[in-house]
Amino acid sequence: MLKSLEARVQDGKVEFLEPIPASLHGRVIVTFLEEQVPIDLAERGIDEQQAGDLRHRLQAFAPDWDRPEMDVYDEE
Repeated sequence: MLKSLEARVQDGKVEFLEPIPASLHGRVIVTFLEEQVPIDLAERGIDEQQAGDLRHRLQAFAPDWDRPEMDVYDEE
């Protein structure tokens, strides 16, 4: 069974953001996620309403973009 818990690393220590169930024990794998930087909409020439409209229109493509094999396009 796999169980994911959200945590952050501070000064080399893992701090869980939720209680760890007592039933969990064993080995773990820690995966570091990229920090998400807020997007400056004005810098891109759009406002909140336009961004919301764009997000809504592109939502249909999300299942394809989120497929694991699409990660190859994220590499720089």
